[in-house]
Amino acid sequence: MVDFGLIVSQGTGYNLHTHTQFCDGRATMEEFVEAAIKAGYRHLGFTPHSPIPFHSPCNMEHGQVEAYFQEIARLREHFGDRIAIYAGMEIDYLDGWGPAHPYFASLPLDYTIGSVHFIPSFDDPDTYIDVDGKPESFIVKMEEYFHNDIEGVVCSFFNQYLKMIEEGGFDIVGHFDKIGRNASHYRPGIEDEPWYRHQVDMLLEAIVAKRYAVEINTKMCETEKRFFPAQRLWQRLSDAGLTIVVNSDAHVPALLDSGRPAALSAFG
Repeated sequence: MVDFGLIVSQGTGYNLHTHTQFCDGRATMEEFVEAAIKAGYRHLGFTPHSPIPFHSPCNMEHGQVEAYFQEIARLREHFGDRIAIYAGMEIDYLDGWGPAHPYFASLPLDYTIGSVHFIPSFDDPDTYIDVDGKPESFIVKMEEYFHNDIEGVVCSFFNQYLKMIEEGGFDIVGHFDKIGRNASHYRPGIEDEPWYRHQVDMLLEAIVAKRYAVEINTKMCETEKRFFPAQRLWQRLSDAGLTIVVNSDAHVPALLDSGRPAALSAFG
């Protein structure tokens, strides 16, 4: 079991959310390790997007899982005296598939991040649509799959998170309000609307009740001045005594520390 509290206490010397050649990352795991060592990291966690029951260009295929763990073992043997390397996974929650599924318990994972990227199509609940892509793509999907019902999409997203929180099976809650990014592009100001904030509040209360560690995701800090969850929620997470893990969700080694200093300063 990974001691997140101990890792977090070491401040800048960690990152537990990275994506490499095994999913939608754009560099190898070894390149990430080399960059982390150069940056003075003491802990590096890999979190490929988990296999899911259908093909997705962003997700690891089931056939890649064994190779992933083999690469973890190779890197530990080669670099283990300089940095702690963790075999993690960012597991997508879908109805009937997610962190609590027995498949993931069978894997030699050090920790998992539970996240939502897909929600069911309004016309075909068995078809899951990725709502985490670029805003331009999201706008097209809004018409094609969701009848341009942005409130319905937001509520569906948070409902998926609530079900994942209830089912459990993971260690860290990943970027739990990320739908706000695309929703705000679709309808500016939506994150300040009372009904939206109520959705966030219900999810936050569920997370606190279950005492999960929570990620502050800094991936879009430098490009869009955004964090996930939003900064207005940080004090409530801190006051609740939850373990807060600051991750960059890096897809290239050069962005391992992107946005992290700004978030870490808030918890220093």
